[in-house]
Amino acid sequence: MLVSWLVSVALFFNAATGVSGFSVTTSNADVRVKENEGTDLTCSYSADFGANPRVEWKFKNLLGSQTYVIFNGKATTPYSGRVTMYGSNLRFSKVTREDNGVYDCEVSSGSSQFGEVRVSMTVLVPPAVPLCRVPTSVTTGRKAMLTCHDSVGSPPSKYKWFKDGVLLPTEPSKIAAFKNATYKLNTDNGNLEFPATTKMDAGQYVCEAFNDAGPSQRSKTLKMEVRDLNTGGIVAGVIVALLLVALLVFGVWYANKKGYLPKRAESKPKPSVVYQPASSLYGGGDDEDGEFKQKSSFVV
Repeated sequence: MLVSWLVSVALFFNAATGVSGFSVTTSNADVRVKENEGTDLTCSYSADFGANPRVEWKFKNLLGSQTYVIFNGKATTPYSGRVTMYGSNLRFSKVTREDNGVYDCEVSSGSSQFGEVRVSMTVLVPPAVPLCRVPTSVTTGRKAMLTCHDSVGSPPSKYKWFKDGVLLPTEPSKIAAFKNATYKLNTDNGNLEFPATTKMDAGQYVCEAFNDAGPSQRSKTLKMEVRDLNTGGIVAGVIVALLLVALLVFGVWYANKKGYLPKRAESKPKPSVVYQPASSLYGGGDDEDGEFKQKSSFVV
C-alpha cells in the first residue's frame, strides 16, 4: 500500500513539474550551413523508449507549411536522394535555401510514450544586388517613399541607405549633423520614408543589403529632386483657362449676332378644321329615304 502511494506521488510530481523519463534531446538546436553544403541534424532519446522506438522527422518552412521528411523510417519523395537517416539523426548531403525552417524529431513507443525536440536550420545565402525605387522628382511638403528589397539573402537581408555618399543613421535625432532630418528608416524592410520633403532631401541615393552569410551588395545610384510648388504657374494656368472660356462665350455671341449660326425653325400654327353637324351632312329629317345629300362642304 505504501509503495503504491509513493508511486502515485512520484507520478503526480512528475506531471506537475514537467519531468518525464522519456526525454528527447539534440546536440545542436541551431544549425547554420552554407547553401549547397551538407549538414547533420541530431536527435537522441532516453532508454525509457525501449530498443526500437518510432522516430519521425517533420519540417515546417518559414511560411508555416509542414511536411514529413522521414516517415515510417524512409525519406519522403521531396527529400529522397539527398537526405538519409542514421540512427535517429538526419543527414543532408546538400541543402538549398528552401530548407530554411524548423525540424521536429518525434520519438514514440507505445500509446503514451512520446517525446520530441526541435532543431532550427538556417541556410546561409549572401544577398544579391537589391532592387530599389526612388522617385525622380517630388514637390516640397509632399510624402516620398524610397524602397529597397533583396529576395535572395538568407537569413533575410537588412538594409542601409546612403545619401550623397554619406551613411544615413537609423535614428537621425541622436546625431547632431542630422538633427533637422525628418526621414524614417526601416532597416528590416528597406523603406526610407520622408513624411514631408524639403529641399535638403534632394540628392543621390544608394541602398545596401547585408547579412552574415557573405559580402553586402549595393544598388545603383538613383537621384531624387525636390522642387517648390509652382504657384505662379498654377495662377497663370487658371487665368489662361478663364480667358479661353470668355473667348468662347464671345465667339458664340458674335456668331449669333451676325447670323452665322442656324436659326431655329419657326413653328407654324396647325390648320383648324370645321365640321358640320351630321344632320346637315346627311339631309336631316326631310330625307326619309336616307339618301345622302351634301348640304355643305368641309371648310378649312
